[in-house]
Amino acid sequence: MTDQQTTSRVPKILGARTIAESRYFAIEELDLEFSNGERRTYERLPARGYPAVIVVAVNEQRELMLIREYAAGFHEIQLTLPKGAAERGETLAEAANRELKEEIGYGAQRISELKHLNLAPGHMGFTIHAMLAQDLYAQRLPGDEPVPPELVTWPLARFDELLASDSFWEARAIAALCLARPFLGC
Repeated sequence: MTDQQTTSRVPKILGARTIAESRYFAIEELDLEFSNGERRTYERLPARGYPAVIVVAVNEQRELMLIREYAAGFHEIQLTLPKGAAERGETLAEAANRELKEEIGYGAQRISELKHLNLAPGHMGFTIHAMLAQDLYAQRLPGDEPVPPELVTWPLARFDELLASDSFWEARAIAALCLARPFLGC
């Protein structure tokens, strides 16, 4: 299927309205008409705010720089990667570097984008940009978390063990690590 054929199959939006809103999210109802004439109403969380980054950072000892932080969706502390939203005017690399400094106390000389990922495209318009950070240096910035995340280092030699671990299960973090793997030599 060509891009043009795919685009022509996107349903026509007949109406859109916000049905609920908080300071972080809005729920939007879409009245749609599909190419076969079928009409349906969908609910979604449309994209809003600034882009987000999730960062695979590796130190000189060939260790991944992970964090343990509070995850409100599950009301628990989870092992994951540093991440957060860009601020107004920041590039993705600048946002990744700031998040590293706030969450693990390190900046990076080299930051590159691996890929942008969508999260749950059937329901949300949010994306996150997987970034690779290398050549780290110590620098801490104050963060916005009520309790600073705990830094956890993990040897690259145990990469597969991390992916299989029951304590590391956030899909975005797993995807970012898998995208970074070819650049990490593990």
